[in-house]
Amino acid sequence: MSGLSLPMPKLSALQADYVAQASALWNQSVGAAPAGAGAEPPAPLNDRRFSNAAWADNPMASFTARLYLLNARTLMGLADSVQGDEKTRERIRFAVQQYVAAASPSNYLPLNPEALQLALKTQGESILHGVQHLVQDLQQGHVSQTDESVFEVGRNVATTEGSVVFENELFQLLEYKPLTKTVFERPLLMVPPCINKYYILDLQPENSLIRHAVAQGHRVFVVSWRNADASLSHLGWDDYIEDAAIRAIDVVQEITGAETLNTLGFCVGGTILATALAVLAARGSKPAASMTLLTTFLDFGNTGVLDLFVDEAMVQLREMTLGPASPNGGGLLKGQELASTFSALRPNDLLWNYVVGNYLKGETPPPFDLLYWNSDSTNLPGPMYCWYLRNTYLENNLVKPGRLTVCGEKLDLNQVDAPTYVYGSREDHIVPWDAAWRNTQVLKNAKTRFVLGASGHIAGVINPPAKKKRSHWIGQSPGPRPASADAWFASATEHPGSWWTDWDAWLAGHAGKQVPAPKNPGSRRHKAIEPAPGRYVKQKA
Repeated sequence: MSGLSLPMPKLSALQADYVAQASALWNQSVGAAPAGAGAEPPAPLNDRRFSNAAWADNPMASFTARLYLLNARTLMGLADSVQGDEKTRERIRFAVQQYVAAASPSNYLPLNPEALQLALKTQGESILHGVQHLVQDLQQGHVSQTDESVFEVGRNVATTEGSVVFENELFQLLEYKPLTKTVFERPLLMVPPCINKYYILDLQPENSLIRHAVAQGHRVFVVSWRNADASLSHLGWDDYIEDAAIRAIDVVQEITGAETLNTLGFCVGGTILATALAVLAARGSKPAASMTLLTTFLDFGNTGVLDLFVDEAMVQLREMTLGPASPNGGGLLKGQELASTFSALRPNDLLWNYVVGNYLKGETPPPFDLLYWNSDSTNLPGPMYCWYLRNTYLENNLVKPGRLTVCGEKLDLNQVDAPTYVYGSREDHIVPWDAAWRNTQVLKNAKTRFVLGASGHIAGVINPPAKKKRSHWIGQSPGPRPASADAWFASATEHPGSWWTDWDAWLAGHAGKQVPAPKNPGSRRHKAIEPAPGRYVKQKA
């Protein structure tokens, strides 16, 4: 902090501008400037927190909202004007943004005319409901973003028919029942992120990527991660690679008899998948006929806003409290902590919006499958998390050939030469799209296809064609790889609708011939254990 400074000319300009705007706002509020004498009516409150007519109709509330917005702009202007270390500047800006979001008058009952009007209209019933929602959320440990009572895993989310055909302490392997008489000879293995539950890929039948792939004629297997408990608190990154990703590949090969398979990794699942394939390549094995990476980091050189949370001191603290060096030799990273961190990236949308609706207005949030999944958090073993944190976000070692030893092998992602479909989302705040594009440069020996979808980290991925929503961009091919993400985008063509259809055509080209669909799940060695979605996904953090 000692190296930071605020230039006096900039500070003086901000002060002068603030005084001028505050004076004009005060004059407007008390009617000091008579109509027709050059006075302008107040500008509309172009902020959805104050969009209800109750804010504009109440002079005091209108003044409070406008003064808040002026204060917010000034504080953010001060944060933007700080000079010094870039990471420290961004942290200051983030902290100010959190304070500004929390300080909104809409978040407080005495200052929110909309909530007060509703309380009068309902004779206090909205306040009663709000207190009930608050007590319920305190008991469950998080702010409700949707009506969680509507959903149940296996009943109306994660409903694609299948079976658990293998399980160990880390994961269950799900095999899905074919929807076609014939299937491609090469199976498809999906590795979802272990920081969330797999059913983001299988929310409802109409938006399930899993069901879509099955309907396209693929024999689909999915890793369902176990929600870590104390018995797993000692496990590390190597365990997730050897005993989960590599084990899943082996089991799929044994069940199907296929020498090679198509693979897909989503977010952290893509990082795990690529690492596993690099380990296998170092052992002389290349089981992947193709690899699909959805919003995945391999090169952690640009991690966007998440970089604010990571530095040497923070990682050391985690290692001393959760890692192998901790007093207990490991611990658990609680899922709610990760969920709170991601909510802080968009505080108005993912936190305060629900505080106002749930508690001040007493509203029950509408049912939304994606938000139900988002609230169904998972724990992680501390040693695994600490290894991941240091070697990816902090030191970016994954892309340095030979720098890391994983499962006894020197890691080199250049050895992964399977044709690869790389997808990024244009508005992704978790994996910036240009960081996803960087995978095409990391996988130098693989033939890659990069596709960019509209929207964010989840909504961009879960975009079924039937919805006819959003769009996607496809670059020119064949030809040399562009030198930068911006250069790629400059030559790319926008197409309406979902990217899924483009992926369908690409994946079919690597799936082999059609063979009769299996009549039963699993094999003699790996018999069906229980129906999908299985026990592991139902375990709560």
